[in-house]
Amino acid sequence: MTEVAPHIKQILANLPSRPGVYLMKNAQGEVIYVGKAVNLRNRVRSYFHKSTREGPQYDKTVRLAQQITDIEFIVVASELEALLTEINLIKAHQPRFNVRLKDDKRYPYIKVHWAKPYPKVTITRRMIDDGSRYFGPYTSMAAVHQSVDALRRAFPFLTCNREITGRDHRACLYYDIKLCNAPCIGAVSQEEYRDTIQGLMDFLQGRSDAVIRKQQEQMQAASEEMRYEQAARLRDQLQALERISQRQKVVSTLDANQDVIAFARENNDACVQMFFIRSGKIIGQEHYILEGTADEDIETIMTGFLKQFYDKAAEIPAEVLLPHEIEEAEIIASWLKNRRGHKVALTVPRRGQKHGLMKLATENAVETLAMLRAQWEADTHKQETALQEIQQALDMAEPPNRIECFDVSNMQGTAITASRVVFVQGVPYKKDYRKFNIRTVTGQPDDYASMREALSRRFRRWHDAQEEKASPGQQPDPAWAILPDLLIVDGGKGQLGVAIEILEEFGLYDQLTVAGLAKQNEELYLPGRRKPVLLPLRSQGLYLVQRVRDEAHRFAITSHRKRRTKMGLASQLDSIPGVGPARRRALLKTFGSVEGIRNAREEDIATVPGISRQLASVIKAEL
Repeated sequence: MTEVAPHIKQILANLPSRPGVYLMKNAQGEVIYVGKAVNLRNRVRSYFHKSTREGPQYDKTVRLAQQITDIEFIVVASELEALLTEINLIKAHQPRFNVRLKDDKRYPYIKVHWAKPYPKVTITRRMIDDGSRYFGPYTSMAAVHQSVDALRRAFPFLTCNREITGRDHRACLYYDIKLCNAPCIGAVSQEEYRDTIQGLMDFLQGRSDAVIRKQQEQMQAASEEMRYEQAARLRDQLQALERISQRQKVVSTLDANQDVIAFARENNDACVQMFFIRSGKIIGQEHYILEGTADEDIETIMTGFLKQFYDKAAEIPAEVLLPHEIEEAEIIASWLKNRRGHKVALTVPRRGQKHGLMKLATENAVETLAMLRAQWEADTHKQETALQEIQQALDMAEPPNRIECFDVSNMQGTAITASRVVFVQGVPYKKDYRKFNIRTVTGQPDDYASMREALSRRFRRWHDAQEEKASPGQQPDPAWAILPDLLIVDGGKGQLGVAIEILEEFGLYDQLTVAGLAKQNEELYLPGRRKPVLLPLRSQGLYLVQRVRDEAHRFAITSHRKRRTKMGLASQLDSIPGVGPARRRALLKTFGSVEGIRNAREEDIATVPGISRQLASVIKAEL
């Protein structure tokens, strides 16, 4: 044992050989680490043995031991009790040497007040045992609000505080705009209203197919009984429901309930990516950033995350897929079983469909961490301000995390190239940049047709990626599988019309915001608005839009120049409008080479058979 303070020596000498939890404190009395042990004596003493702390992987242990001035411990009856005590103490003290969720706060949940006669649906950051049903936790409050707003169109629910008797004379405005089914005036009975809320909960649990079938049956029955107003209302709700359900992707032929947990780390940063699978469908995904991971092994990091996440989770599935084996798997599984009320399996998939899901989640974790590191390296405050300004200007539900911008470059209809650039959190994400060599437009330039082809190919790739996700063993390219929050097309109102047409063709018009950017005054044209949006001069939002546009233009021009260079000198003649194979042969026969044509006078070029004075002028301009 290395040299330690007499006070610590005395504590170490008197530690019991029993299960328990230990708290390590620094000179200021701050709890800097909490751990649990099957045998307190052996575990705590190991921090001070030199033989167990040699090598760079133990740097964190060395730094911790150097700061310890006091140790407290709590003896418990079992390892499971030690686990529960450890979780509560980490939650209470947030020790900086423990692995912990970054910016650990109360994450938002969707709360259904099921114990009430007429349940409302709200958003909360606190779970309490009051008979309500909770769904979450989620990482983005804005995303939760967006989800609840979308669900309300499919499952109208109460938001008012009035006492529901069914005998009110008038319903509120929400009934008129179909966001409440008005039990207050008896438009629906208590049983019908609760049935609607039950459908909402079933949908949040991934049972969307059953909910849609039931809604269809109710609509059909109302129509057959000539209750046409009710049938129309059910039809509108069904359409909203189907739009939401399109985002839930089938990944299993079995009605599996699973959480897929993947992991990525770089230097001292670590990211956990989760897929939530209910009834065989991915109903959501979240990522979590971890702190205190420096010099820790993957097993310790994963164990720390599991304890903190499932202590707060509103629902625990039957199976949790992990990327690595963990030493505490048995005791954690026992804890989860107690929380869920049924067995929970911790599985490390080696092959098949589950392995494919883990691989996809891991790729997402790597991409997410790379994106976040790029964001952290940028001026975070400016990016956040810019995105918030764009969000407000375009009436978006949340800031545009992912922006894609398309531009077209051509020279007299030659080597037409379109570009896609991607900005994530206001920072260029060059890994997802793509160019499109336009194939369907020849002869005279047609920017609209070129943009139509580029967008069609982009969203066709997205459609294919969704099918690959649902196919066992298929791994879609994340560059195509992720939809942008904001799609910008360079070219103003005309190109906006093209983009709307393509989005409607692929059923994506309601899933993202699209804008056409006019070059002259940086005007943003939006669907359904006569007047364009003008971002304030010298605002961060305008600067970001300009950077996105300039980057798309630069990338398109660069790709276009490379393509023209590859075409070779002879191809320069083929690319001139009006010069086909016969005229090219005649020109080369007369002047010997492209260089000879370039040096010839316009009058001499016009003497070649088949070359008019006007075409001779075009040839000189091109060369």
